[in-house]
Amino acid sequence: MKRRLKRKPLLLVMICMLILAAFPQEAKAEPGVSANAAVLMEQSSGRVLYGRNEHRPMRIASITKIMTAILAIESGKMNDTVTITEAASRTEGSSLYLKPGEKIPLKDLVYGLMLRSGNDSAVAIAEHVGGSLDGFSFLMNQKAEEIGMKHTRFRNPHGLDTHEDHYSTAYDMAILTKYAMNNDTFKDVSSTKVYRSEQTGEKWDRVWRNKNKMLKLYEYSTGGKTGYTKRAKRTLVSTAEKDGMELIAVTLNDPNDWDDHRNLFEWGFHSFKMTELIKEGEIPGIKDKGYKGKVEAARTFTYPLQKEEMKQISSSIQLYELPKSGKWEEEKVPKPVGRYFIDLKETRIADLPLYYDGKALIKPDQGGLWSSFKSIFNKLFFVAKEDNRLW
Repeated sequence: MKRRLKRKPLLLVMICMLILAAFPQEAKAEPGVSANAAVLMEQSSGRVLYGRNEHRPMRIASITKIMTAILAIESGKMNDTVTITEAASRTEGSSLYLKPGEKIPLKDLVYGLMLRSGNDSAVAIAEHVGGSLDGFSFLMNQKAEEIGMKHTRFRNPHGLDTHEDHYSTAYDMAILTKYAMNNDTFKDVSSTKVYRSEQTGEKWDRVWRNKNKMLKLYEYSTGGKTGYTKRAKRTLVSTAEKDGMELIAVTLNDPNDWDDHRNLFEWGFHSFKMTELIKEGEIPGIKDKGYKGKVEAARTFTYPLQKEEMKQISSSIQLYELPKSGKWEEEKVPKPVGRYFIDLKETRIADLPLYYDGKALIKPDQGGLWSSFKSIFNKLFFVAKEDNRLW
């Protein structure tokens, strides 16, 4: 009798475990992070999947160098040879140990900047591309404004605590990384683990190994940039790709950044799926006789969604009113002929142009661009919406 009583709890536990295993697992809870500020963003859409104080301006340390690198790459001077100045060689902090008068390709300086976080390299790049540190800071802030970094101020190319008004936010740094990762050269630099640079007058090359340990610690890692100063503490930007989804993680003042980034990525890849919401080509379901089978999307649109969000997606179409004849004459077809809207609950996530019978290219007219602009809006009379639930 006593033996039976001892076995019952064990048997009940096993039954409960079998019952739980039969049901699908719920979505993982949001990851906890040690950072004062953090964000996880999906690359193609810019959707924030996770945020914590992501709009709080803070010191950012060497992740500043992402902006320095992309400006150097976009300058068109990557094949230039840079002469190292005394000022550059004396820059404090992490260093490539560049020597005054040394000549080195700008391309190598960018690799040294991103892999080894060389502050001397940052100054050399700024002097060559911007003419001076102040000139380069102007370019940095100009680019920040251009790409939508609304709570950022750059005062130097390296992120050292030389100015009180050098700051950004986790969100803004994700926006910058999103922009930079659209550049193939930047992607190559950011993902490089080891780089060799010939050294003028020496028999041996400089060999730089990437400080971003995520490239070794996480199998889906594709790049990023580390940072640290005594005042900013540890900062980290990293990127990862899995199953067609590209993610960007940013943490500021985070003592446990490697684990936090890994956890953020794992949670993001588990909880969200890139979902095709509209496919390039003909738009199905249009009933109007003059438009049926002739309205096309110029591109496929995908968006990161959680499983439960799929039923919260709705779409609508707006098209120009057809002429009285019921069809467009080829030379008078508006380009675009309408818009395709996609909403997640009450939030619009896509506003895409639609084209008539594959005519996606705007032909120049004799009246010029302004004439085309006015004529389109003068003719704009939209037909009633055709609402389509996608799920």
